[in-house]
Parts: sequence; structure tokens; C-alpha cells
Amino acid sequence: MKNKFYLILPLLCIIFPGCAANHAQTPPSLQPQAVQPSINIIESRARYIFSLSRLHLLEGDLDGALSLLQAAAEADPQAAYIHKAEAQIYLQMNRYQDALQACEKAIKLDPEFAEAQILAGNILVALQRDKDAIPYYKKAIELEPAKEDIYLHLAIAYLKTFEYEGAVNTLKALIKVSPDSALGYYYLGKTYDQMKLSNEAIKYYKKAVELKPDFDQAFIDLAITQEMQGLTKDAINAYKELLKINPVNYTVVQHLVQLYIQNKDMESALILLQDMARNNVGGQESHRKLGLILLEMERYEDAITEFCDILRQDPEAYQVRYYLASTYEEMEDFETAIEEFKKIPTSSTYYYDAVGHLAYLYKEMGQEAKGIQLLKESIAEQPTKIELYLNLAGLYESMDRFVDGLQVLSEIDDRFPSDPRLNFRMGVLYDKIGNKDASIARMKKVLQLTPNDVQALNYLGYTYAELGVNLDEALQYLKKASSLRPDDGFIIDSLGWVYFKMKHYDQAVRQLERAVELVDDDATVISHLADVYYAKKEYRKALAGFRRALKLEPDNRSIAEKIKKIMAETGEK
Repeated sequence: MKNKFYLILPLLCIIFPGCAANHAQTPPSLQPQAVQPSINIIESRARYIFSLSRLHLLEGDLDGALSLLQAAAEADPQAAYIHKAEAQIYLQMNRYQDALQACEKAIKLDPEFAEAQILAGNILVALQRDKDAIPYYKKAIELEPAKEDIYLHLAIAYLKTFEYEGAVNTLKALIKVSPDSALGYYYLGKTYDQMKLSNEAIKYYKKAVELKPDFDQAFIDLAITQEMQGLTKDAINAYKELLKINPVNYTVVQHLVQLYIQNKDMESALILLQDMARNNVGGQESHRKLGLILLEMERYEDAITEFCDILRQDPEAYQVRYYLASTYEEMEDFETAIEEFKKIPTSSTYYYDAVGHLAYLYKEMGQEAKGIQLLKESIAEQPTKIELYLNLAGLYESMDRFVDGLQVLSEIDDRFPSDPRLNFRMGVLYDKIGNKDASIARMKKVLQLTPNDVQALNYLGYTYAELGVNLDEALQYLKKASSLRPDDGFIIDSLGWVYFKMKHYDQAVRQLERAVELVDDDATVISHLADVYYAKKEYRKALAGFRRALKLEPDNRSIAEKIKKIMAETGEK
């Protein structure tokens, strides 16, 4: 600080002339009349100390800067800007209450100090007191109505306190002041999104990206909202437009790939991921997803190549090892699959799933006892892992040993009473031994634990339909299930089957025709539609349906008998 001292000394001499080097006396006629220094001298001294504090601040000396600001405030207690500067330093030091007090001093001294009003609002937001911040932001807008960021601060505070009307009014005021504010339109979209007014949200998101074509987050939120509205093609187009601007935005790639998969457009997902992998965008994750797409497309050798490339670089990528083993399992190369599953250690989160696969593979190779023994040993080592018990019960179930499976799960029923998976599997096993009442009770318990469990909703609805009881209740279960999973052909089939049982044949046909479109290779679904055609006396359609089902299940005697019955009744061939 020596150099600074020599630079400052002349300034002190100017401010305090009595310290001049020659000690010359001031002529009597020029002697100051007042004892107190003038206001200008007070302000000058305070500003000088303030400037020193800025130097300390630039050097990162917060304590020194704060000490000098306090001295400046003593020199000029009426200077609002000094207290505001204090507040900023307190904020950097995470001393929020001190910052707020300093800011409030500044505002008290100068209520028209817009920057202090904004800072007070920001401090209150940092303290999670968004509602208290609102009046400060509103005052700041009154003082500086052309400043965009104040409107945004206020709107966000309204949003966080669920005061949607305030947010909308604030953002519309901003757009009126600044018609080209992409952020204003974007946050209007966010507000309407939170209000579940998706059409309005989409409109404003579109305006935001129109004004700012490289606005990534606006594009993403637009596409997500379109996706939630079922506007899948629009969502895909939005993501594609963004990729034209920013081809390496991996977040967008992930969303777009997911949409392609949902639309069963595996080829487009594959092309996109191959492009990302070539450009090394997304790293290992791109290659992992590429492998999974190839696995889904049954391009097993290509999937193996992708997974092996990852494992060469990272042998401890056990999730990828799990996928590799699963690929060999799909290829029915059981020995290689077993070899890969065995490489997954107990420390991996995929270990327990791997053990389940190993047990199943042993069973497929005719070594059921080995699979059972493996699971029992794993249970002895990790008795708190419910997945192992579920796997053992599932293995017994696959061997038609339903009672043994139930016994495994019954023994842990009191240890995991709130686990929906346990209750669901017990419900299935009770059904398979013919105990419908116990099965229904378990499925209802699943719904108590997880009201939106689609499998339990479907199971209950279909079971009631098959029994021909509680059909109104069954209909409600299946309507809910179909709303949660609108493109699931098996749920649509169950819904159609309930309508059939209720003799609402036209509604049954509509649902079952759609189910057959979604699942065109399931004999039961096709037979259900044929049953409805038969009930409506549309015999040719019924006969065609049953014949199509019989091709899928040539040994199904029930379907064969229905064909004979129609031919006998109608003379159709």
C-alpha cells in the first residue's frame, strides 16, 4: 500500500489545505466564518473513503472494503449509496440479514433509490421471502419503468408464491414497454404452463423463440408442453429446429430420441444417436443409448459392438455390462450371458437384477435347482433385499410352483407390508391358484399404496370383467388406467372387454379395434374383438377374426370351437 499512500497524500493536502507544506497563514479576510466544515467537504471526504473501499473490493478484501464503507457512512450519515454498497458486500459474505438492514437504511434515506429497492428484493428472495420482495420490485418499476430485469424479478416472485394473476399482469406490462422482450414472452409461457393453460403457454413460447431463435430453454419448454398435449409431431419439429441452431445440444438430443422411441420410430432415433456418437457428443451416454436402440431393434451384433467398446474403455461400467449380458440372453446365447452377468459385483446396483437373470438362465438350461440355490444363497447373504425374494418367487412361478412362490412371499409379508411389488406378485400368485378373493384384496392394497399403479388397475378391471361382477367399478379402474397409459393395447383391450360384458357393443368395438391396431399379434386381443362382432351378428368379421387368432395359436381349442359354431350357424366357409 506504500505507492497508494504517496498518491493519496496530495489529495489530502487539497482537501485539508491547512496541512500545506509551507504552513502559510490564511489572510484574515479569507478566514472561514463557520466552525463546521462545509457540506461539500463532508461529501468529498465520504466519497474519497468510498473510492478506497472500491479498491479493496477489487482486490477481494471484503472485510477491508466493509470497514472503509462504515467509515464513509460515519463521515456522511445521509449518503444512501454507501449503505447500498454495504448491503452488496454483506450479500457477498452471505450475511443476508445485515445486507437487508443496510439496504433498508439506504431506502429510508432515499426512497427513490431504485437500485436499492431492487437489491432489497433480491436479498429477500435469497432469504426465501419472495412475498416480502414483491413491494420492493413494484416500487422499483415505478421509479424505472423501462428496466426489463425488474419486471422479470417481480414476475418470478409472483410465480414462486403462486400469484399467477400478478405474474401475468407484470409480464404483459413488460411486453407493452418492451415488445421485443423474448424473456417476457418466455416467462408468460412458463406462467401459463404452471396454470395448466397449455395452449396459451405454447403461444407465448413460440413468440419467445420467434424473437430469439437461439433461445434453447424456450424451445425445450415449448416442445415439452407440446409433448404433454399429445402434439408429438410439433414437439419433434421444435427439437429439430433447435438442433439446426445448436447441433451439439445433448439435452435436446435426449428429448428427441425419447420422442422417436415413444413413436416407435427407432430408425430416426438410431440415425440421431449415431450422429452424436460420431461427433463424440454425450460421451459414453450416447454410445450406451445407441446400444439400447440397437438392442430394441434386435440388431444384436451391433448392440454388442457398442457395449463392448464402452467396456474396453471403462470395465467398471456395470450398467453397460448388464445390457451386454441381456443382449446375449436375447440371442439365447445363455452361456455367454451367464459369463457376463457373473462379472457384475455385489457392490453394483445391478447385482440383484443380475442374480435374477442368472437364476432364470439356469432354469432355461434345465438347471432349476442351481437357480433356486443361487437365489437362496444370495438371500442368506443379503436378507433385507426384497428383490431377491421376488426373483425366487418369480422363478417358482415360471416353474408353475405357485404355492412355493406364495410361501416365499408370505414369509416376508410382515417385513415389507408397504411394498406394492410384494402385494402385486402375491395377488398374481393367488389368482393362479384360484383364490380370486385373496387376489383382489392384494390388488386393492396395491392401489392403496400407489393409486396410479396401472398394472393393478388393469388387473382388477379385467378380473371383474372376466368374473362378470362389479362391472361399473371395473370400468372406472380401466378408464383411469387408459388415461395414464393411453397407447397400451392390452389396457385398451381390457376396457373394450368390460364394455362387451356390459353389452355396450358399439363402445366395445371402438376400443377393441384400436387394441388390435396397437397389439396385432395377440390371439386373445383379436379373439375379444371377434367375440364382439359375433354378438353384433357381424359373422363374417367374427369368423375372420377368430381365424386370424387361430393362426397365432393353432392349438387353441376354444377359438377353433367358435369357428365351427359360426360356420354351423351361418353356413359361412
